[in-house]
Amino acid sequence: MRLGSPFLLRTVDPPLSAAQGRVVTELRRIGKRIAIGVEGDTWLVIHLMIAGRLHWKPAGAKLAGRNALLALDFATGTLTLTEAGSKRRASLHVVRGDRLMEMDPGGYEIFAPEASLAGFRSALTQENRTLKRALTDPRLISGVGNAYSDEILHAAQLSPVALTQKLKPEEWERLYTATRATLTEWMERLNKKAEKTFPEKVTAFRPEMAVHGRFGQPCPRCGQPIQRIRYADNETDYCAQCQTGGKVLADRSLSRLLGSDWPRTLDELEALKRK
Repeated sequence: MRLGSPFLLRTVDPPLSAAQGRVVTELRRIGKRIAIGVEGDTWLVIHLMIAGRLHWKPAGAKLAGRNALLALDFATGTLTLTEAGSKRRASLHVVRGDRLMEMDPGGYEIFAPEASLAGFRSALTQENRTLKRALTDPRLISGVGNAYSDEILHAAQLSPVALTQKLKPEEWERLYTATRATLTEWMERLNKKAEKTFPEKVTAFRPEMAVHGRFGQPCPRCGQPIQRIRYADNETDYCAQCQTGGKVLADRSLSRLLGSDWPRTLDELEALKRK
């Protein structure tokens, strides 16, 4: 193991060297983290965050450049971790098996054998949150990121700002079905692409997506242009016609700028563009 950045490692006991020379025995997903188990009940727990990426390189590949944070060397090749940008949000924890589940934020596992509509609804209504925030909160639902929450809500034809405690029973059914179906579809798509080679072009923006990353492009269901809300490092993409009853949701920065001139409907938005 070669550590390219000391800021990546967030634990001291056990040391990283505790996994040196040990055979990998198990892989797990814990929330949005990747857990690599080795002999001796030691686990390397990696969180890629937004910009972290894993790469499979020839054995002994160099850690080149400041974005190269970690190399795990195997006899058949080297697994490297890189992170674009300068914020260094990706992390590596080394933990013993009895502390592994402390890394789990506790979100509801949508594909657990005991998963049900009732359990899903109970998890999301612990707090009265918008659907977008609830779906991406790892304490409520496990493993759903920004991109796939947009795809789920479009499939369910629900507004990203609808409040969880105000959904109707039929809307909960649509959301539960859409969550399982959307995640299943994308797992199958990505697994198929990874069958022959290690996936290098990992991105949250894919041309096959319905709304995420497709601002201004036509909705595949109704043909109206996709809208977006931008905030910090993320954005929410949605179809006003299919999801919000034709209402254009306020974008924080632009709505403050335009004030009372902010368009409330698709027709008002088109009129503003013509001006």
